Amino acid sequence: MTISLNARLAAVSLCIALSSVATQAVAADAFEVTSPGTPDGGTIDSSHAASVNNCGGGNQSPAVQWRNVPSGTRSFAVTLFDPDGAKGIGVIHWVLYGIPASMNAMAHGASAPPGSVSGINRTGQPGYYGPCPPIGDVPHHYVLQVYALDLAQDALPPNLNHDAFLAAATGHVLAASSTVLRYGR
Repeated sequence: MTISLNARLAAVSLCIALSSVATQAVAADAFEVTSPGTPDGGTIDSSHAASVNNCGGGNQSPAVQWRNVPSGTRSFAVTLFDPDGAKGIGVIHWVLYGIPASMNAMAHGASAPPGSVSGINRTGQPGYYGPCPPIGDVPHHYVLQVYALDLAQDALPPNLNHDAFLAAATGHVLAASSTVLRYGR
């Protein structure tokens, strides 16, 4: 049986179209993180900046929401990392874990949700510590990342710094997604 060139081209086109639809369906169902009011790569206002050392901010955490949570998620974690800080070594501004699996958002300036644990930030203290890049630096990038974990809300000990959190979460991350925020002074 001989298949014409037109029939082969039609079959290839159909396979490409089906593959594209399947890829779009998977992407549409992917775990996704946003910061309401700030597009990916967008600039945040000074309300999020640190309130000490002449940073001029309100030290309020950015709003964050997530969707398409993978099945089996038992808790979430949120981190905020500035890869430009400390002259490229990076600065950790926020580590929060044990966020209830029933949540899918945190409002601008929200307190840590009940039962969650504030990890250690760049100051050696728990909680959110806002951006404060040097005056005159180009705006820094702040990676706001959410992790969907298969860990119970109370599975991790208190006072983990970013590295310790990542080590403890290894093997327990069902999905992670991030958005990039920018800030300069």
